[in-house]
Amino acid sequence: MNSIILKAATRLLSGIVLVFAVYLLWRGHHAPGGGFIAALVAATGFALVALAEGPNTVRRGLYVAPQHLIGVGIGLAMCSGLLAVLQDKPFLSGIWWPPRNALIGTPLLFDLGVFLVVLGAILTILLALEDT
Repeated sequence: MNSIILKAATRLLSGIVLVFAVYLLWRGHHAPGGGFIAALVAATGFALVALAEGPNTVRRGLYVAPQHLIGVGIGLAMCSGLLAVLQDKPFLSGIWWPPRNALIGTPLLFDLGVFLVVLGAILTILLALEDT
């Protein structure tokens, strides 16, 4: 698309959308939100850039193939579950660091894995559709 208005709005909105996706990811293990919805919001930002600037701009901005995001996300989600098993707890039990403050924990790692899987899948489909 060659719309000057769309390109100008994309420059403003895509950053805001990605920051909002990070916010949803961060608060997801304590409140509604999480990896799935954050990935959908982030994919919306990438889709907006792909519509305004073209799919090659999105590819250059990613630095990695979207398929690699899927693999890393599955590995991260599995590792978050295995950390509990290593401490003799059931698979996917929550473990937090530091234990008393609960800043970072396995729920956040699992949400990050889900985020990467969903974002990688959506971007793979989106970029394949944009090429045709």
